[in-house]
Amino acid sequence: MSTTAQPQDQPESGARAVAGRRQLTYAVLLCLAGAGLALWAATRNWSIELTVRPAPLPPVRDARSGAALLPWLPALALVTLAGGGAVLATRGRLRRLLGVLLGVLGLAVATGGGYGLVADLDGVVSRQWPALCLVGGLLAAAGGGWTALRGGGWPAMGARYERPTRTITESAQPADGPAGPMAGRRTTEAWDALDRGEDPTAG
Repeated sequence: MSTTAQPQDQPESGARAVAGRRQLTYAVLLCLAGAGLALWAATRNWSIELTVRPAPLPPVRDARSGAALLPWLPALALVTLAGGGAVLATRGRLRRLLGVLLGVLGLAVATGGGYGLVADLDGVVSRQWPALCLVGGLLAAAGGGWTALRGGGWPAMGARYERPTRTITESAQPADGPAGPMAGRRTTEAWDALDRGEDPTAG
């Protein structure tokens, strides 16, 4: 029974690992792309106001970016960007908690973009930048929510390259053949024997 079940289990586990790595890649890309888009949109000019002055003085141009209107917005987008990269370095419950945090941060960034869409700003208003900030925040929130729901079973970064650890007895003594005269002796003891003119390999 065990010999026939093992070949079936191995392809299934391999397929799950491949699917997990694919989902991990998509979630990280959603977080990074969404946070990067929101960060870029927050630094654009959301409104430009011109103040007319008496001639011959030129009008004063007052440009306000999303970061100037909402100082916390680029900071949250930057934290979300860093958290998206940290998803690769976590696993299990910690990764799921990080996904919850990224979902909350993404929604907060999207809220800032939504505020820019409905706020009564002075001067010439560019609504496309708040809209892009809203979209970026929603993308990051989707990546964080996906990580919170499914990230616990995804593989960790570099998991496919991990090698099983060897026991002390396996590394200290060959598998075949009797133990030699140096078995169980420390390197310093062998050097001390050489200093005294003795053969450390002699039984």
